[in-house]
Amino acid sequence: MFETLELSNYYGKIIGTIVIIALLYIIRILISKIISKVADYSEKAENRSKLIIKYINTFLNILFFTFLIILWGVDTKSLFGFMGAAITFIGVALFAQWSVLSNFTAGMIMFFGFPYNIGDRIKIHDKDFPIEAKIDDIKAFHTILITDNDEKISYPNNLFLQKSVEIM
Repeated sequence: MFETLELSNYYGKIIGTIVIIALLYIIRILISKIISKVADYSEKAENRSKLIIKYINTFLNILFFTFLIILWGVDTKSLFGFMGAAITFIGVALFAQWSVLSNFTAGMIMFFGFPYNIGDRIKIHDKDFPIEAKIDDIKAFHTILITDNDEKISYPNNLFLQKSVEIM
């Protein structure tokens, strides 16, 4: 009788966990379909859409584990204290390397609002270093450009959002 009484205390948490897992699964499928449709509509490369889906799924997994921790009543003071310290440490490290974070953010923005595609010839209007090249690949942090001389250039994504770019 003691075991059934103890188990009945966990029924709500078990049902809540199943609901969270089901919601996570449904949200992941919906977001994957939406991103795939956006990629098809704007003629983005399939590998770029898979990369964005991977990043969003990672974020959703972090939210999932946070909700599970809250649902199961883990001692949140010590856990969130540790997480706050870890996030602060990571934030300071990323602030020291702000360009990495800005390139990643620019890569996400470029997926949804970048009017250029792989294979387009572009001209970057930069006073110090103008570039005329073909877009070979667009990654999360940088874009690979190939010049007429077959020179490969890795161009940071945040500069694409800062510089004037023209399709040739």
